[in-house]
Amino acid sequence: MIKLIRPSKELKEKALAFKKEFLDNNESVINGSELLDKTEDYDQWLAAVTANTNPETVNPAWVLTDTFFAVDDDDKIVGIIDLRHTLNDFLKDCGHCGYSVCPSERRKGYATEMLSQLKIVAKESGMKDLQLAVERSNEPSVKTILKNGGVYERTFEFENQPADVYKIKL
Repeated sequence: MIKLIRPSKELKEKALAFKKEFLDNNESVINGSELLDKTEDYDQWLAAVTANTNPETVNPAWVLTDTFFAVDDDDKIVGIIDLRHTLNDFLKDCGHCGYSVCPSERRKGYATEMLSQLKIVAKESGMKDLQLAVERSNEPSVKTILKNGGVYERTFEFENQPADVYKIKL
């Protein structure tokens, strides 16, 4: 169905097409993209994402993070997901991962499969659970989290809207 692969120079054009689809759909935020949505230069973004995978080179303002594109059987990037290995003060409500599926590929089960595959990566890296946060109004993401074993923990306010924190045991 899909596979998770790390960003690379070879994926530049596909990554830019992925980003463009969000922008063309009037969506300015690509969750789980380590700021691909805010970066003009793919090569700079790739360098930053690569640096953040290594404890010796991670940006001091970030935490150790692995980012993956979700690629379908036709080698199209259909989604992006990241794994934050620890939570700092900024991330304490946001959680260990974020993810997005491009608008044309939604409601096909990709987000559920992406999170399922990321759980394996997290467990193999020694993590015991994943914390995820979601705006309560984002029903597709709530369903994705629940399908992956998410258990409600608490509510907080995000941009004046209720958001919920879930934990997934690994």
